Amino acid sequence: MEVCSKFQCRDINEKLRKFTWRIDNFSTIEDKMYYSEDFIVEGNKWRITIYPKGNGADYLSIYLRVADSSTLPSGWSAYAQFGFAVIDQIDRRNSVSQAVATREFRAEEGNGVFGFTSFLPLNELRDPKRGYLVNDACLVEAYFSIDRTKALISHELMVETDLDKLKTEEAICAKAAIDNQKTMITEPEELTTPPPAQPSCQVEAIEPEEPTDEDMNTFFTSLESELSCRTVFTQEKAKEALATVEEALNRTPVNFYCFCKSSPSHKKAFKILASFYCSSTTLTMKQKNVLSAMEQSLHELADRAMKAKRDKDHLTEKESVKLELTLNLDLNLIRYKDIKSEVNRIEENLVALNEQVEEAHKEREKMLAEGKGIFSNSKRIKKGVGSIGRGTGRV
Repeated sequence: MEVCSKFQCRDINEKLRKFTWRIDNFSTIEDKMYYSEDFIVEGNKWRITIYPKGNGADYLSIYLRVADSSTLPSGWSAYAQFGFAVIDQIDRRNSVSQAVATREFRAEEGNGVFGFTSFLPLNELRDPKRGYLVNDACLVEAYFSIDRTKALISHELMVETDLDKLKTEEAICAKAAIDNQKTMITEPEELTTPPPAQPSCQVEAIEPEEPTDEDMNTFFTSLESELSCRTVFTQEKAKEALATVEEALNRTPVNFYCFCKSSPSHKKAFKILASFYCSSTTLTMKQKNVLSAMEQSLHELADRAMKAKRDKDHLTEKESVKLELTLNLDLNLIRYKDIKSEVNRIEENLVALNEQVEEAHKEREKMLAEGKGIFSNSKRIKKGVGSIGRGTGRV
């Protein structure tokens, strides 16, 4: 039989998302590894990887993987807080879970994989007395957050989430399927009477216990409260809601982000559609699947829009820094030109001063030579005067 898997996403709160991965015909998986669909959070693609027959050990292995790790740019990193649970489909309280408080995925780590090699012993997984495989279907849940709040994910949170669904028809169907599995593995006996009909996914008429007055009062009080809080929307409102969702999907990521931020109409639209979603007589299964896909697309589009806005803000910040640096460069260039002009002026002054010094040296040499000539001439004159005086005395 062909392996078939369904992957769904919903928000637990504003910080935490839950991903439900249902794998049908689990025992027919032949590959060593089996991957979930990719899911996008904050613009990064992730996927869940399981090793159905173990990864070097007799345990079911589960990992969180960066979907496009081989194409990550150098320096890329992303924080993730996540937890896994393999659900006991008969009693959710017996589910197996493990959580990681913190993990920083980095491009330098290579394959971008982290998780649990020894998650659940294979013999327990395949034990027909346990509820991990019901009708050969395995239910894996992943809880994912990029918030750095410590202990955001715990075993109690994963087990108690959707615990009330144990009372739904799905839980009854799962119980019937387990009983069916137990019946099928029991040693055959010689029957003298026709075998009882196998339990089906529809609730059989079971003789109930006699309800007390308190039971009935509690039930109808709760029912009255539920009905009083329920808002009934018309088909026209549903059509308007679908148009609003389709309009949102046709927007660009940035415009969608601004649209969601300024107008709550998309939230009201999904509230209206959710009321129809819960009615089995209003929407077909195909329409419900389309609605789920649209909601997932809106989540992914919102993530892309937030990432695009952050990138835009980051780019604007870079442009601002670039502009400031460019302005500083312009000022430095102007100052450099002023300095260069001043240096040229000083050099011209130095040249002129050097010429004046040379002229002064020449003038000095000329005056010294003139002084030497006067000195020599004066000595000759003095000597001549003396000679004349001596000659006059002899007459």
